[in-house]
Amino acid sequence: MRCPFCQTQDTRVIDSRLASEGDQVRRRRECGGCSERFTTYESAELLLPRVVKRDGTRVQFDEQRLRNGMMRALEKRPVATEAVEAALSRIRQRVQALGDGEVNASTIGDWVMEELRELDEVAYVRFASVYRSFQDVSAFREVIEGLEDRDARLADNGSSS
Repeated sequence: MRCPFCQTQDTRVIDSRLASEGDQVRRRRECGGCSERFTTYESAELLLPRVVKRDGTRVQFDEQRLRNGMMRALEKRPVATEAVEAALSRIRQRVQALGDGEVNASTIGDWVMEELRELDEVAYVRFASVYRSFQDVSAFREVIEGLEDRDARLADNGSSS
């Protein structure tokens, strides 16, 4: 591994740990030339299915695009980066677990909405407004009422235990 600071090829691993719920290995490295330390991540390279969009076009699954969409919805919300990365990892695992060559974009969008609902309700509504192309306030109201009903059900289940 080349040092990002001085470009020397002589680096050594000083620590290795699992990251991203075991999907990656995090390695701390030290340069033999300049003694700087840096972190690298190693993960398996897997072929992910193609995504079938609403208009029927097919594109390669793009985790960065998925991350960008979630981060836009989560902008200025109090959600830890680790929680977002864990959610992305769960979505990626679900895509891989399908075992198909293709997955509908709507399926991935539904999974994103499930994850955002658990992470932050405001981000969930933001994402839903774009994903479902809300046309008026009543569409927002329906989503918010659905969240309120879910919260009430969860509260009822928690108090009956």
